[in-house]
Amino acid sequence: MPPAPLFWLVALLLAAASVTALVWPLLRSRAREAIAEDVATTDVYRDQKRQLDEEVAAGAITQAERDAQVDELATRLSHELDERVATTPEPPARSSYVAALILVAVIPVAALALYATFGSPAALRADAPTAESKMSAEQIDELVGKLAARMKERPEDPKGWQLLARTYAALGRFDESVAAYKEAAARGAPDASLYADWADAVAMRDQSLAGEASQLIAQALALDPNDPKALALAATAALQRKDFAGAIADWRKLKAQFPPQSDEAKSIDAMIAEADAAQRGEGQPSGGATSAPSESASAATANVSPAANAAITGRVSLDAKLRDRVAAGDTLFIYARAATGSRMPLAVLRLPATDLPHDFRLDDSLAMTPAAKLSAASEVIVEARISKTGGAAPAPGDLRGTSGPLAPGAHDVLIVINDVVR
Repeated sequence: MPPAPLFWLVALLLAAASVTALVWPLLRSRAREAIAEDVATTDVYRDQKRQLDEEVAAGAITQAERDAQVDELATRLSHELDERVATTPEPPARSSYVAALILVAVIPVAALALYATFGSPAALRADAPTAESKMSAEQIDELVGKLAARMKERPEDPKGWQLLARTYAALGRFDESVAAYKEAAARGAPDASLYADWADAVAMRDQSLAGEASQLIAQALALDPNDPKALALAATAALQRKDFAGAIADWRKLKAQFPPQSDEAKSIDAMIAEADAAQRGEGQPSGGATSAPSESASAATANVSPAANAAITGRVSLDAKLRDRVAAGDTLFIYARAATGSRMPLAVLRLPATDLPHDFRLDDSLAMTPAAKLSAASEVIVEARISKTGGAAPAPGDLRGTSGPLAPGAHDVLIVINDVVR
């Protein structure tokens, strides 16, 4: 039974029980009072008859005298009972019924009015928006601002800086993400996964795995030669340098960490096959130099994710009538969100808007929070938006396009940016 009908059924039963508990004594009290009075009167006359019997037995009176007095008692009892029936006032009984009717009418109505005033009627609607579904991009930015303010008050917390850095990266604010990772590394113990995440943020900021990103990848592997994300990033960087042998070596190190028949191992085998084919001049690997660096890094880490089968791939293009609205500094966001409920993105990509048309891949490695992942959703909508301000929150003048509802794992999704945010 849906929540709302069940609630009202329980409420109705409780109201009925309350009304019954209050009304029943009103309806029964007059009858009980009359019966009690009659029983008391009868008991008095019964005692008098018993006394007459005892006097006869003691010889104090004769049997004839006893019978005459008993007849007199019976007559008096009959008259008294008849007189009580005739003189019982009607208004009190009627007032009890009136009170009962008032309670029956007032209690349910009063309960409903009080609930409507002080309760949460909207919560009973199956489609009522929850606090989570009402969270807008502005509210998300506000929460991030509070976290940033807390880190300024408590700057010695490396885990806090790391959380802030990951949040900035999920929002596409890579300059701030890189700065936060730097703070986390300066205040915490050396950690390979932190350096790998830091390298990923730098690559997204610079749109390249060369330079600073490669140095951070090397530091991560120096701390842990088997760190999965660092190996995936190193392999992708090698592919972009067309160092196919180095990429294959890194992929093989990564593959050794998974069971031979696992999905992760099969995905890595596919990457090795592409790199090997490119090495032999038979084709260009998907993570090669022609691919955007940010997409290559994301695809690399997604290939080793347990939820790799939930990844969504496709292409975003721009409607010809909107081409003159795109400027060189505009930012392209591609993200997936749940088809119903919260609008918080489950996976986000941030790219230069000039990269259109663009092939994309969304997966759990691009999640904003560990608790909200693409692979956990039953149905999602993919949206592409060109931001004029570079911010994550939609603004008037932005350009966007959306897909219909999709199941995680959908491929060849086509999205056309053909609408203007008003």
